[in-house]
Amino acid sequence: MMIKKGCQYLVVLREVNLSFKIINECISCDACASDCPTGAISVADPIYIINPEICCECVGYEEASICVLVCPVDSIILDENYIDTKESLLKKFENSKK
Repeated sequence: MMIKKGCQYLVVLREVNLSFKIINECISCDACASDCPTGAISVADPIYIINPEICCECVGYEEASICVLVCPVDSIILDENYIDTKESLLKKFENSKK
């Protein structure tokens, strides 16, 4: 679960967590992609996308999701269509360090 605090989502690990997605307000500034520790954010047409299979929501890296913190237009939101478990986020974190 993520808690929105201002424009930040603080990571609160529960049994079920929602992933993130980038919406049309994205200005393709590259701030999120260049700061993503797992490389889960990539260029697409016309906006960037987050690969939920790679994204660990910065669990293990930071207390908040870095992409959300650096996005200047708040175009990264929770994706209710993609659910992660606490275990899957931790596994993605471990895989990202390989």
